[in-house]
Amino acid sequence: MSPVKTPLLDRVRYPADLRNFSLEQLRELADELRAETIDAVSVTGGHLGASLGVIELTVAIHAVFDTPHDRLLWDVGHQAYPHKILTGRRDRIRTLRQGAGLSGFTRRAESEYDPFGAAHSSTSISAGLGMAVARDLKGEERNIIAVIGDGAMSAGMAYEAMNNAGARHTRLLVILNDNDMSIAPPVGAMSAYLSRLMSSRSFLSLRELGSRMAKRFPRGFERTARRAEEYARGMLTGGTLFEELGFYYIGPIDGHNLDHLLPVLRNLREAEETGPILVHAITQKGKGYPLAEASADKLHSVSKFNVITGEQAKAPPGPPSYTKVFAESLIAEAERDSRIVAITAAMPSGTGLDKFGKRFPDRCFDVGIAEQHAVTFAAGLATEGMKPLCAIYSTFLQRAYDQVVHDVAIQGLPVRFALDRAGPVGADGATHSGSFDLAYLGCLPGFVLMAPSDEAELVHAVATAVAIDDRPSALRYPRGDGIGVPLPSHGEVLPLGRGRVLREGNNIAILSLGPRLADSLKAADELAARGLPATVVDARFAKPLDTALVEQLARHHEVLITIEEGSIGGFGSAVLQHLAWKGLLDHGLKVRPMILPDIFIDHDSQAKQLALAGLTAKDIVATALAAFGVDEALTGGQAVTAR
Repeated sequence: MSPVKTPLLDRVRYPADLRNFSLEQLRELADELRAETIDAVSVTGGHLGASLGVIELTVAIHAVFDTPHDRLLWDVGHQAYPHKILTGRRDRIRTLRQGAGLSGFTRRAESEYDPFGAAHSSTSISAGLGMAVARDLKGEERNIIAVIGDGAMSAGMAYEAMNNAGARHTRLLVILNDNDMSIAPPVGAMSAYLSRLMSSRSFLSLRELGSRMAKRFPRGFERTARRAEEYARGMLTGGTLFEELGFYYIGPIDGHNLDHLLPVLRNLREAEETGPILVHAITQKGKGYPLAEASADKLHSVSKFNVITGEQAKAPPGPPSYTKVFAESLIAEAERDSRIVAITAAMPSGTGLDKFGKRFPDRCFDVGIAEQHAVTFAAGLATEGMKPLCAIYSTFLQRAYDQVVHDVAIQGLPVRFALDRAGPVGADGATHSGSFDLAYLGCLPGFVLMAPSDEAELVHAVATAVAIDDRPSALRYPRGDGIGVPLPSHGEVLPLGRGRVLREGNNIAILSLGPRLADSLKAADELAARGLPATVVDARFAKPLDTALVEQLARHHEVLITIEEGSIGGFGSAVLQHLAWKGLLDHGLKVRPMILPDIFIDHDSQAKQLALAGLTAKDIVATALAAFGVDEALTGGQAVTAR
């Protein structure tokens, strides 16, 4: 339990417990909730700044609305730590993002208070509208509240949903958690007064009466009257954009002031307004923790830290991260080629492009949470002879798949994709695990798909991607640090579709794609000690496939093992497809494709995730022995004679 004193919070097991609290008690509860959130994240690490920014908003929503009967959706979900504490999960909050512990995001399987799982952004309004329409079709009575913010309003999907909601005139409450002051000016007393006034039942009733009266006049008069009212309020509050999308706009209000939040939310809970409503709340990311408020990123994502000093736990000095190696390699290439430009979708630090942007501010573009736009923007750059490189997490590129196919692949444009976080990612879990890119890109005609096996190979892969100027390409690399190999002084352009043989054996061939190579070599050592020397190959490319090398391995070995950090339909599937058509599976060759299992792997350490997936050196050895009909548990590590 919490080491901080939280007498009021201790009385709250579920949100219903705080609905009889006084205003003063709710203020005290918010202070205790903030302290509890800070302390919990100091133990587990995670997304701190966004959660601190919604403390009062979380308290106000749960104090006013009847959750979970009323549906509350948190966009992205990383701002939901306080929500988890108030909804029966406080006793497990210090297991956040740990193996078998709480998810770092909202998750339907975790609690009835999480009606929609979210770890990628900008889904809340669409999902909320679906819930609202389902409510109406079933004749039910409940509020649907979607809290969106922390950059999520920069994604087109949010506006698509708002446009649909406005056109349908479905009752839906959207709370815009504006924590970067990107839309509205600072909030004052007049704005708070207007928000309370415009959310009141009397004002909404008067507005409805006026609307009914206007309908009795000619259509032109009705339209003019409605526009006049919308623009009048827009001039006072700044909500014209949302009004144009069909939302009734209220705000901006101070998202940290319960005196402002509670009356507005209560008014809206009781309002008879049937259409969609948007409440614009101004908040401060990292609010209430001075070290977060003073940080450039508001301590958005942190490792375990000291609450007093803010010092974050650091891993022992070791090899550089793949992200850092990628960024430095791209900078080196851009020093030599002025046509290279870099694009990210709201993840400059996560992809390493913040470093590129400091060196080349005019050649680095952060387009916001807009992966679809990022890809087509890059395609446009490519048509004019530039060399665009999109650095996007593997899971985030899934959001722009049609653009990859239609705008890049079909036109054969040389857009380069750098897919960070390929393979299992640890604490972020299944929502961020880069499991599918080998399958969803490998099936596209003309694509070059690289998977470097270590940080030195990544340097060469970046140079190769830059040199490919006649077709699209992608390189994928894992989250975390490299394995400690020396880095080359500069990247070399690799021959396309050519692997490399690192070790030669006889009965067994291990064909590795990506960072499983280190474990493949360890497995080969173990197999050699058992009398089964193995050939080990670094495929380097998933596409084009090194067909000559694959055929050679098939003809000269009894067992061929492929291994990759990807789902079915990826590299191993391509190898099997080629071997089948060449007839090389017709005469006894034993092929064992090792891939990620057909499940979504929960959050845990990357090492445990790979062990669960069965992709470690031990698993490779067991797979090889099983192919020879040998049970490893029975051999006890003794030498084995291949039949």
